[in-house]
Amino acid sequence: MVNKLEGKKVLVTGGAGFIGSNLCEKLLLQNNTVVCLDNFSTGKRQNINPIINNKQFQLIEGDIRNPKDCEEAVQGVDVVFHQAALGSVPRSIADPITSNEVNVSGFLNILVAARDAGVKRIVYAASSSTYGDSKNLPKVEDVIGKPLSPYAITKYVNELYADVFARLYDMQIIGLRYFNVFGRKQDPDGAYAAVIPRFVKALINKESPVINGDGMYSRDFTYIENVLQANELAALVDDDKAINTVYNVAYGQRTTLNELVSYLQEYLGDFDKDILSVSIKYGPSREGDIPHSLASIDKAKSLLGYQPHYSIRDGLKEAIRWYWDNL
Repeated sequence: MVNKLEGKKVLVTGGAGFIGSNLCEKLLLQNNTVVCLDNFSTGKRQNINPIINNKQFQLIEGDIRNPKDCEEAVQGVDVVFHQAALGSVPRSIADPITSNEVNVSGFLNILVAARDAGVKRIVYAASSSTYGDSKNLPKVEDVIGKPLSPYAITKYVNELYADVFARLYDMQIIGLRYFNVFGRKQDPDGAYAAVIPRFVKALINKESPVINGDGMYSRDFTYIENVLQANELAALVDDDKAINTVYNVAYGQRTTLNELVSYLQEYLGDFDKDILSVSIKYGPSREGDIPHSLASIDKAKSLLGYQPHYSIRDGLKEAIRWYWDNL
């Protein structure tokens, strides 16, 4: 199987976001023409500054909630990488209407635009939140529970729409259920910042990171390079059994929040030993959070050839170096 995407025209929705901008950079390095559609509600212009003048890069400042923007973005495209979304469980609890408009209506707009433009292959960002209240560990793709947040509902609806469009309109659509992705360009600021960049920034500033709960909740933290690999493999796979389905994208290892903070202090301590003595604070558990998350990645390994190279420790070392230089 070919495992390098090159010489294609691709659309990355949410291309100025954390995952999307990393994907844009990787695809440009491989001689693809990249169209980025972003409205900069959560994406950052600085994320695409290094590539903005690349002749093979096109920025469309638009919104997936606008069908016309979607129609413009998919013209002549071979593959759509749909990364645009309003993430965050707490944000969806605070504002379920906007989360639904972006994550469901926006996704549907992209599907319709791609269908009408004759784009066959769509790889989209699904979410581990789809597992909801299922207590099974590790999480296996065909066993899910009831959603615990509006965000989880929106991402599950994406999977349902993808399945229907694939069957009705002869499209090739693959969902990637991301598990707690982290890495360079992930925003540490704002009320809904992900836990790793938020903790890193606090520790660099010698401020106590606040853990929700007792720190024994665990997650399958997944470095960005593993996610980029999975997206590329999903765009290239040509086995019928591997198409029109969903995959867990993770490392397959569980880390508690207490362990996470100890790793962060250890690696940041190489830059500033005072960080080793920063104390940790504990707050109430977060509404809508699941206690534990661990992915089975057997399906992705078997059908996509996915082989995640970065453990959480490997990824944290890389990410912390980037944050130290850029925060």
